[in-house]
Amino acid sequence: MTSNVDQNARPDYDDVLQKIADYVLTYNIDSPEAWDSARNCLMDTLGCGLLALRFPECTKHLGPIVEGTTVPNGARVPGTSFRLDPVKAAWDIGCIIRWLDYNDTWLAAEWGHPSDNLGGILAVADHLSQKRVVEGKPPLTMKRVLEAMIMAHEIQGILALENSFNRVGLDHVVLVKVASTAVTAKLMGATREQLLSALSHAWVDGQALRTYRHAPNAGSRKSWAAGDATSRAVRLADIAMRGEMGIPGVLTAPQWGFYDVLFNKTNKDQKLKPEDKRQFSLPQDFGSYVMENVLFKISFPAEFHAQTAAEAAVTLHPEVKDRLQDIDRIVITTHESAIRIISKQGKLANAADRDHCLQYMAAVPLIFGNLVAEQYEDSFHEANPIIDEVRGKMEILEDERFTREYLEADKRSIANAIQVFFKDGTSTENVVVEYPIGHRRRRTDGIPLLEDKFRNNLATRFPAQRCQQIFDLCKDQKALEIIAVHEFVAMFVI
Repeated sequence: MTSNVDQNARPDYDDVLQKIADYVLTYNIDSPEAWDSARNCLMDTLGCGLLALRFPECTKHLGPIVEGTTVPNGARVPGTSFRLDPVKAAWDIGCIIRWLDYNDTWLAAEWGHPSDNLGGILAVADHLSQKRVVEGKPPLTMKRVLEAMIMAHEIQGILALENSFNRVGLDHVVLVKVASTAVTAKLMGATREQLLSALSHAWVDGQALRTYRHAPNAGSRKSWAAGDATSRAVRLADIAMRGEMGIPGVLTAPQWGFYDVLFNKTNKDQKLKPEDKRQFSLPQDFGSYVMENVLFKISFPAEFHAQTAAEAAVTLHPEVKDRLQDIDRIVITTHESAIRIISKQGKLANAADRDHCLQYMAAVPLIFGNLVAEQYEDSFHEANPIIDEVRGKMEILEDERFTREYLEADKRSIANAIQVFFKDGTSTENVVVEYPIGHRRRRTDGIPLLEDKFRNNLATRFPAQRCQQIFDLCKDQKALEIIAVHEFVAMFVI
């Protein structure tokens, strides 16, 4: 008879959930490098959002669901006049941050953009800071925002080190949802039980497919998917704070848990033996490693696996620009992840398709000497048929060393090389770029350029005096950490 009934002994919360909760609730961040990187990340992320406001395809998504709605103590969307409930504000902030594919990146077995979590963090913190002042309490300070950023980066990044969601067809924004849920629940004052409940609901949600990131279906959803994820996190944290019960075995439950349903994907006729089933690997404890090592996109608004290819193309531009019709072939040597997700032939249907095409992101700087967001738009592409002519001459090869060192913890390279061969038998040198300017190994060179990027992005939205005021504050670690969140966000309101 026992084979016809379930054993209803409720389990403890899965170990992974408990490790995340304990980290968020008890860990003390004592790394000066992490705090400094979080400040730089805050600047860069907000700047990326401001730049995206120049694009109508992005701004059409912003604002209240019901036009004209006003929300008491509502969270503000930087660069706009919107004051929204924290769930929609998280969606909007996350959307503008990610729209141009220009914010930070983390590359491992899984990929992603940990600063996507700022959507939920800033929306919740701004609302709570205002609410506390109305209640006669001290406001939240920006140090709490920076702390939440470091922790969200760490949760997303450590889970990504050895666990490939893309291999089973799931999008990396699942990790944005999980990380944002954890840190926004903490900002809301969650107990350990409430935080565990919130995390369990983040995992039990049906997760996004990667369909919208790949040929032949690549499209603009990839630009708002992270906003959707961080917004959902705020909603789930709020549900848990209202006392909603959790789902303790959400990962490990036989047949019904995340591992069996989504992480151990097999052919319909294939059954895995228990010893062959995979669970999440956490190769190191949660700390501040990810923020310290995060990759900044400094030079190009481009999918990160192509950053070094674009840099190599810029180097070759002076030698190639006047010989475009003489090109016989172009050899791009790269790593396996780039081949798997951004190597494409054939017609590119839209801007989102182009900014995830290795060949396009190499062809444009080879021809024009730079790569900017406007060069993905239909109007630019249609006006310059030479791009597709050059793209059609490209050959993509894998270098096993590039692939290996991409995953090595002490390297984490993102290498690409480009060599151009001409019809007369001559060729350029083979230009190899192993580490992009935003890599930790190039921080000394990269941070001044990151600051220039922030200045330029501020100037797209605000007058010079306010740009300088914001920049000076963001450069001052101590002053930034003690300012109230709602006062900081007010500086970005139109």
